[in-house]
Amino acid sequence: MERNQKPSVKLIGEDGNIFSILGRVNRALKEDGKEEQTKEVSERVMASSSYGEALQIIMEYVEVE
Repeated sequence: MERNQKPSVKLIGEDGNIFSILGRVNRALKEDGKEEQTKEVSERVMASSSYGEALQIIMEYVEVE
């Protein structure tokens, strides 16, 4: 995998709770060597005003399956 590619995170069939999703996203970023992005995505998601906005932010950092 190229370093510029986003890691994949499975969301279909998984818990839809935003905190659970964010945990999977952070784990995928860390495993892909992008630990510095975990704080950034977490802060942006927590500041978002809706579930939809939070998911859009998450999709900037990972590929969603």
